[in-house]
Amino acid sequence: MIETTPRFWEIFFEVYEALPRQGPGNRASAAKALSLCGGLPPMPVILDLGCGVGGQTLHLSELMSGTIVAMDNHAPFIERLKAALAELGLANRVQALVGDMAQPSLPPESFDLIWSEGALYNIGLEKALKVCRGLLRPGGFIVFTDAVWRKENPPAEVKAGFDLDYPAMGWAADVLATVKRCGFELQGRFTLPDEAWWTDFYTPMERRINELQGKYAQDAEASATLDLIAREPELHRRYSDYYAYEFFVARRP
Repeated sequence: MIETTPRFWEIFFEVYEALPRQGPGNRASAAKALSLCGGLPPMPVILDLGCGVGGQTLHLSELMSGTIVAMDNHAPFIERLKAALAELGLANRVQALVGDMAQPSLPPESFDLIWSEGALYNIGLEKALKVCRGLLRPGGFIVFTDAVWRKENPPAEVKAGFDLDYPAMGWAADVLATVKRCGFELQGRFTLPDEAWWTDFYTPMERRINELQGKYAQDAEASATLDLIAREPELHRRYSDYYAYEFFVARRP
């Protein structure tokens, strides 16, 4: 078992805060997921839960009209997103907030679309979907990605990695059952392509790790932590056929 000390998280966030996004995804996949949301109003009100630094938030702002509330519980992510919004002239359309997705303190039934890429699992998928259902207007959409298994008997090091970060991870069928149990109607789903893992996530991650390995060359603890983080993209190179990220699109009746 990895001991996640305060120093571990310090180095972890020094890597992740510099990335374009904090999990797999890309603009093309976001556009594909949006195409499954038939019947959105012309100017929808959108909530991006667990937005990170806002890579997908900015894609949504390009792909859609309307307004966006982007929320994450890690304040440095939100500060970076606010800076990007100011630079791009989007502060009038996108509001970036520090908040807890388990208790977002937002008005009920006030959103037409809730978006969340790789974040809902942090509070448990069923709990997260119930929170989202309460925030959606009738007829509103929930669009999210979640990690799922694709093959039985994954290698021990792959299983150990997911057991640490996402011990409740299941199969696509498990996610679909949870979606239905929480009162949503599935509109569609698809698997993220492999480039969605690399272009804006693992490739810049490996570049950032290399930069920090130079910075911490004389710091054994930091260097070991960076080596640990670097295992994730390397395992993906070797074993990505055992798991996937899936986009799920569902509607509140």
